[in-house]
Amino acid sequence: MYDAACAAGERLAGALSSLAAEGAGPADALVARLVSEVGGEGGTLADAAVRRGVAAAVRDVRDRHPELDDDMNGGGAGGGFAWDILCDLYQVFFADVVGEFLRSVVAEHVKLAVPVLIATDPEGRIADWVAEKTVDLVPNPCEVAAEATELAEPVDTAQSVVGGGLDPSAVLPKIAASLVPRAVGRVLGLIADEITGEEGAAA
Repeated sequence: MYDAACAAGERLAGALSSLAAEGAGPADALVARLVSEVGGEGGTLADAAVRRGVAAAVRDVRDRHPELDDDMNGGGAGGGFAWDILCDLYQVFFADVVGEFLRSVVAEHVKLAVPVLIATDPEGRIADWVAEKTVDLVPNPCEVAAEATELAEPVDTAQSVVGGGLDPSAVLPKIAASLVPRAVGRVLGLIADEITGEEGAAA
């Protein structure tokens, strides 16, 4: 799961510039585009979870940002998506991928210890549980750029954005890509800790 999520996260980071500049049309077109660009063509449970996670992330970001529908329908001012929306998409994506992966694991009856909340209501609560636990753990590229002095890497790049020296569309995707291992590690790390905790309690 780690490798698949990292690869997908890097592909998503690479797609942010064009989404900021051009948008992607209606929601269905955005989902199709991101599934194609980010989802890959692998046939594992993790690969399938990435593709479903893309669709779930678009849905969740639309819930957070009702104004996104105007952008998708041509009502936005610039044609592309605002960076705060794209940074939210980046955060939500990782949580949704892990949620979809756990949903797949349960659906396929793969033996894996999962928290009681998931085990008792797998279809209805997995995604909500993962989102509640993990979204805020994923670093937000926009916030990292704004708080460059608190970031060890890439400080120079982030400071250039904050200082207005570079176009955010040229730099924020690089920051997003650099944060992928941290994002995946935090999300999967918390899930592993929760699973281990439940196992320990059961024992």
